[in-house]
Parts: sequence; C-alpha cells; structure tokens
Amino acid sequence: MKKFNVALKSMPVLAVVLSVKFILDYFNISFIAINPLLTALLGGVFFTVSILFAGAVADYKESEKIPGELAVSLKTFYNDARILRGVVKSKKVLEKLQNDIKELLYTMNSNFRRNVWKLKELDAVTERINEDITSLAKQGVPPAFLTKLRSELTAIDKLSHRIDIIVETTFIPAAYLIAEISIGFLVLLLLLVKGDYAFYAMFAAVTTILVSLMFLIKDMDNPFEVGKDSCADVDLSLLFNLEDYWRRNQQK
Repeated sequence: MKKFNVALKSMPVLAVVLSVKFILDYFNISFIAINPLLTALLGGVFFTVSILFAGAVADYKESEKIPGELAVSLKTFYNDARILRGVVKSKKVLEKLQNDIKELLYTMNSNFRRNVWKLKELDAVTERINEDITSLAKQGVPPAFLTKLRSELTAIDKLSHRIDIIVETTFIPAAYLIAEISIGFLVLLLLLVKGDYAFYAMFAAVTTILVSLMFLIKDMDNPFEVGKDSCADVDLSLLFNLEDYWRRNQQK
C-alpha cells in the first residue's frame, strides 16, 4: 500500500484547493483568462520540480546500495575474524573483536529503528574495534590479516558517515524553496482562472501531480526511515536479517 501513500497525502491538499476554486467561481471572483504566458509558467514549474526530482533520484539510487554493502562488509569482517582462531594465542581478544563487530551491527539497526543516526554511538564501537585490532597485533597476528581487518573497518566507517550526511542534510534547501514558491504561485493563478468543467479536471490533475511530486521528493530526501508513513524507504532487511541470524547463532 505504500505506493499509494503519496497520492493519499495529496488528497487533503487537493480537496482544499478545489473547495477554494469552487467558492471563487461561485462568487465570480475568477478573472484571469488562459493565455500562452500561463502555459509557459506551467511548463517552467514542472521543469523546476523535475530538476529537483532528478537530483533526489540520484541520491536515492546511491542510498539503495548502502544496506547491502554494509551487510556484506560486516559479515566479511566477522568471518575474517573467525579465520584467526588458529593464529591468536588469547581467545578472549578474538572473542571481544567478534562481539564488538556484532555490537556495531546492533547499534546501526537500533539507530535505523529509532529513525535517527547517532554517529557518536557508532564511533564509540568503531574505536573499540580499533583497539581490538591493536590487541591482535600484539598477539603476533600477521600484518596481512590486520590490513584486511582495517580495510573492512574503513569501508564500514565510510558507509556510516555517508548515511549520516544523507540523513542529516537536505538536498539543496534553496531548490526546495524555489519549487514550493513556484507551485504555490501557479496554484494561486490557476485559482483565479475562469474555466469550465474541463479546466476543473486539468486543475485537479496539475495540483495532484505537483503536490505528489513534492511529497515524494521529501520522502526520498531521507530514505532510511523505518515505520514511518513514507513511500520511499530503502530496504534494510539485509541488515535486520543479519542481526537475527547472529542473535540466533551465538556460537562463533
């Protein structure tokens, strides 16, 4: 049903706008005639919104890849640590590393479920993993293994910071403002246009499309929302499934 959320969100706006249009026509307040300038304005507004939509889609496509890359990196990191069983003298050091890797995943998923991204929480776990790798170096682990572990941690850290940028920043706030002002100005002009029943249908279609697109763009601006009334969330099931698997299988 999520695919209908955007249309459903736009319905109250459409109802209000059509009511205002009906009142204006009833009292003969509409006085603007359809002309080429209005048509050009309509095309310009759609062009502005389409640019904003294209930029949001580009970021959304990148966001779609992040959960899968995170799940693969975390799983690889954990499995690489298992290989060191025959190399590390102190099993406690290795167990701590594996537990901290699990804790990193659990912290990420906790942030996703709370619809926040607390980078400080993740950095604290990452720092503990760094200390674990340092402890492994003191245990005489070959440098090649340490380099591999460090590379995986770096990849996870990069993805974590990329999520922070996507969640905490808005895609070109000035562009949002321009698009919203343009849509508002266009709707205001259309309210004052004299027209027949065919114009009512066109007016409803234009309003629905533009308002729906703005709702969709704002949903796409933060695609890492869980449990909210959003229609543009990325699939986080890979990370949640990995957490369930690790919790069910406590044996390393």
